[in-house]
Amino acid sequence: MDDFPVFMRNPANLIRARDQHTPGIVGYVFDGADGSQIALWTHCGHAAKEPGLDTHDFDEWLMVVQGEYVLEMDGKRVAMMPGEEAFIPRGTPHAGQCSSGVTRTIHAFGGHRADRELGGDRAARADRGEPGPR
Repeated sequence: MDDFPVFMRNPANLIRARDQHTPGIVGYVFDGADGSQIALWTHCGHAAKEPGLDTHDFDEWLMVVQGEYVLEMDGKRVAMMPGEEAFIPRGTPHAGQCSSGVTRTIHAFGGHRADRELGGDRAARADRGEPGPR
């Protein structure tokens, strides 16, 4: 399987482009009632790295589903393979790099990390220059 099932890739949950930090990556986001989010990301192509270190005001957990994902955190780079997990405490600078080929990861965030491209997202409408709801 080189992608998540179709029902998990509904265009209404597509993460807007400016919230997808790694070139060549496509993601879908799902929201929890408590403000947490889960994101599914698929990267296809040449190896790609986030443009710099990122930090969040909430915890992050990730698991590699397919391919290889290199996590940079605390000055170390750790190659993660399918089934391996990582916990990134809030405020920890980190970055990720996808291997060549297909890399799929699941990320859970203890807060709001990404907005949708479509589906009534106010920020996405603003990015497109569209008016908000009346």
